[in-house]
Amino acid sequence: MSTHFFTASSLDGFIATQEHSLDWLLKQDVDAEGPMAYQQFEKTIGALAMGAATYEWVLDHEQGRWGYTQPSWVFTHRELTIPDGADVTLTRDAIPEVHAAMTAAADGKDLWVVGGGDLAGQFADAGLLDEIWVQFAPVTLGGGAPLLPRTLDLELLDVARNRNFMCGRYRVVRD
Repeated sequence: MSTHFFTASSLDGFIATQEHSLDWLLKQDVDAEGPMAYQQFEKTIGALAMGAATYEWVLDHEQGRWGYTQPSWVFTHRELTIPDGADVTLTRDAIPEVHAAMTAAADGKDLWVVGGGDLAGQFADAGLLDEIWVQFAPVTLGGGAPLLPRTLDLELLDVARNRNFMCGRYRVVRD
């Protein structure tokens, strides 16, 4: 079982614009069944963690529907609406506590830190992030939400091209 940060990034290292938009990403050409594509990755995941901004973006993008079947933890200090039938836990707990709960719920499958680089960085700070998968899009944003606002040493495990995307899979190197 591994904990992954799977995301897309602009070439200059941002995962969203300063206005939190992903329009730049959603217009890119990608093969949903191609190498390192989201659809195949998501099938290996048993539990998710995300921040409140990502959670709200998913709900807005899906018109209030929750598209994940996996148990999900949302890190927030606010009260948020949970769609009917969604297995979502709102939490303020420490990363290690949530990671343990995710591991127990994942039924032997991998864990995914969705969305924000800061949350993925917090998992890395706790020694609980194993891999980073980045799909680099052929666009620069000039600013916005950084890919991973941490200093991490990584080992390249795999590379692929998926239409417009240059995809890399890295292992987090721990001391």
